[in-house]
Amino acid sequence: MPLGAHDGRVAWLRTKSILIVAGVGAAVTLGLLTLQMNAGCPDQEQAPSCTRVLFIGNSYTTVNALPTVFAKLARSGGHRVETGTAAGNGWTLENHAGSPITAAKLARKKWDIVVLQEQSQLPSVEEFRQTKMYPAARRLIGAIRNQGARPLMYLTWARRDGWPENGMPDYASMQAAINDGYLAIAGDQRVAVAPVGYAWSTLLALETPSALWQEDGSHPSEAGTYLAACVFYATIFRESPKGLGYHSSLSAEEATTIQAVAGETVLGDPTKWPAPSE
Repeated sequence: MPLGAHDGRVAWLRTKSILIVAGVGAAVTLGLLTLQMNAGCPDQEQAPSCTRVLFIGNSYTTVNALPTVFAKLARSGGHRVETGTAAGNGWTLENHAGSPITAAKLARKKWDIVVLQEQSQLPSVEEFRQTKMYPAARRLIGAIRNQGARPLMYLTWARRDGWPENGMPDYASMQAAINDGYLAIAGDQRVAVAPVGYAWSTLLALETPSALWQEDGSHPSEAGTYLAACVFYATIFRESPKGLGYHSSLSAEEATTIQAVAGETVLGDPTKWPAPSE
């Protein structure tokens, strides 16, 4: 099955634990790493109620500008926020853990929350979790805490058609594997989780679900990105996004449905999805 055009860039050898990321790795050109800011807070000393969030990830974060959508949603709910982004197409947490650019971005501001998003397929395979994802996540979580910020895992969605080549014949089986991958490291490191993948599954089960994937069956549509932003809103602010006036490009009806699903997913069982903590 071909991998996604942006987040994918990955060739897998199923019989060996070899992950090749095209254009990344030791010879990566760091200029490919996108660094963006969404200013909204004055100096920290002057704005203790302002929330600064840094998103570390790849195209699942940058497509449709998730940090910007989240910021606009937060402001529509009366929250002062500032967001930053460190992301490169196809990047893994391992790439970020070894990147001086990501390290500099982390140290640049007094972030309140730092979001970690792994490459979309890697969390679904136990071997790659243990050799790639988990060691990098532990390094990044340690660096985040050393900066006085709170880490937050971005539990993403599965591919629309699963990953048959690796024993996941459909969306549901791949989503279950991704859930397991994120929850294990989050529990090990006592890190909160933004359960975007769980909300995705709930929304798909509705009688008239939103179109959450782009045509590639991997990257999010605008509705998918809006759903992710709503989950982050509920996770970070402990409030349901239901009723917020910012709808991105969606109709009021579709936005309201997505808001309700996100709020119920996170806040329906707050002990399962607690707020980010130190």
